[in-house]
Amino acid sequence: MALATLVAITGVLTGGEPLAKSSVTFATPGAPSAVKAAVGKKGLKVSWTSSPTASPAITRYAVSAGRGSCPVVVSADKNSVFLPYLKGRAKYRPVVQAVNAYGFSDGATLPRTVTLRRPPAFSDFRNLQILQVSDFHGALEESEQNAGAAKLATAFELDRRRSRATFTVSSGDNIGGGPIISSFFDEVPSIRAINKMKMDVSTIGNHEHDRPLSHLQQMVGLSRFKWTVANYDTLEPLNTSFSKVTDSVLIERGGLKVGFVGMNTEDTASLVAPGNLDYGSGGKAVTISPSVWGLNREARALRKAGAQVVIALVHQGWTTNENGRALGRLVEVSRQLEGVDAAFGGHTHQNFASIIGGKTTAQPRNSGQEYVRTQICLNTRTGEVVGSAPRFVTKPEIENLTEDPSVARMVREYQQEITPVFDEKVGEVEGIFPRGSRQGNAPPPIGPVERTGETQLGNLTADALKATYGTDLVFINGGGIRDTLPANGYVPNDQSLRRPGADTTGPYDIALGDIKTVFPFGNNAAVSTMTGYQLWGALEHAVSTYPSGRFPQISGFRFAFDLTRPAGSRVTAVTRPDETPIQRDQSEYSVTTIDYMAFGGDGFTGYFNPERASIRGPLDDAVTDYLKAELAAGRTVPVGPLDGRITCLGDQECVPRTWP
Repeated sequence: MALATLVAITGVLTGGEPLAKSSVTFATPGAPSAVKAAVGKKGLKVSWTSSPTASPAITRYAVSAGRGSCPVVVSADKNSVFLPYLKGRAKYRPVVQAVNAYGFSDGATLPRTVTLRRPPAFSDFRNLQILQVSDFHGALEESEQNAGAAKLATAFELDRRRSRATFTVSSGDNIGGGPIISSFFDEVPSIRAINKMKMDVSTIGNHEHDRPLSHLQQMVGLSRFKWTVANYDTLEPLNTSFSKVTDSVLIERGGLKVGFVGMNTEDTASLVAPGNLDYGSGGKAVTISPSVWGLNREARALRKAGAQVVIALVHQGWTTNENGRALGRLVEVSRQLEGVDAAFGGHTHQNFASIIGGKTTAQPRNSGQEYVRTQICLNTRTGEVVGSAPRFVTKPEIENLTEDPSVARMVREYQQEITPVFDEKVGEVEGIFPRGSRQGNAPPPIGPVERTGETQLGNLTADALKATYGTDLVFINGGGIRDTLPANGYVPNDQSLRRPGADTTGPYDIALGDIKTVFPFGNNAAVSTMTGYQLWGALEHAVSTYPSGRFPQISGFRFAFDLTRPAGSRVTAVTRPDETPIQRDQSEYSVTTIDYMAFGGDGFTGYFNPERASIRGPLDDAVTDYLKAELAAGRTVPVGPLDGRITCLGDQECVPRTWP
């Protein structure tokens, strides 16, 4: 699998207007081929046949040999290189990858393993291994998507056995915006789990500021790892007499001295509650700079202090590959960094890896779905980093590992404590909000109701998001709704809660566990903008494969589509709720979606302006807060009839929308 999320664009969107179709398809490179290797005095001579011509153009080739190896990166005009021998290492199986602005190609691997008869007793070259996570968001438990803290801890420990100079790092958002197993306990479980994962260094993300500075002070005090950030105007409000956040960190391990500098997104003040950056008296607040000046200053200081390698941990993200260019603040920051050998990002919940400004730049997906394992090669004689090679380690590779017993035991203890919390009553509903393929006496539809048309639970979810974030529009995917409400898949321990059954009628009680079951993926809300043109395009995409999980659930507008028409021209009308037309033009609207969709999930590429998207709180929190407000007001939420915000034309093809 290529190391970048692929966004291939034929023709280019500029401000939402389509240009003429281009004959160029932009993509990550194809893999090189015909890898060969020969034992030489200077190292293992690796050669290959160049990758096919790519667009954007190939800039580098990276050659490595897996964990504990010493990668080399060369220019695109090369097709051979000497892979350094390492002290005592006898076995090598080289992998060659092409690199362009969009990412790394799949690897071309030597068909056999080369074994040296006499492994060298000395080498000028040393391996450095970086294990990076970002946006962990308290994802302690294993789920359909997330590996869970106990298996991540095992994976990290296995990796450390392959290199003495291994450093485990985070690019922020370790806490906040996550599940109740962490948030209910003031995020202490997350810090304890991260300690047990043997984290070395983390920078601060915007979600570390979801609570006042006194809370972050507490988290820093509980941490057995270091915190660093270099773009704050002051760190004093974060520190106590026994715990510190510093501008940079220098760690010596395995005979190497490695420096770390950190950066948080400058958008933090607008992403957290007012006052969360305040300190002291007189209206003082921490200021977060968009400049990399502080990072470059600290990189120079680290070099003077003896750092042989400097790593940047930046809570900035890649957003999209478009028109042959990788876009996003992570890309911009990496280009501006000086004296830094590799940069690791986060914040946008997407994975990306390339070589930018001569340095490897990478970020993994959020919530422990994966981590980045990067090999870096240092020539200790010259002080030069000769190459690095990142690799995404995904949940399918982790899920069969044995859980770290200490972490697993800790997670179970919190799960047992939290079980009564899931039975917390958060609302009342008059009846069952349907989901799935068979509802009441309706004929069996060809797909679940939330994937084929308007549904009450989709309306409830979208309306709750609109009430929370106040945007003009809400546009989410029906496939993210995974159960009825109350949830079939949640059985509360509290027998006093009114639940559906063979001989029962509503109203029913809604528990927190119901909400967590309906929305199991841990998606966060994402607030962005879109033009009328982009809205029409997103709707056409949504109904193009009817029925499917990309079918939208919406708020703030209405639309109609005709299934008798060909895909791409099915949407017949888009209006505001008062029937005012939304034109297919450059008029701009604020929109709430989820992070998954904002950055191209379900194929929604180019519609939600990911470069403008800000990640907010969990999707399920908005629904929970909505239900709690209704409960506090003494109201039972009606299931109610559909209000006609989505209209399907073409009676033979449309799934029936009537049921008891």
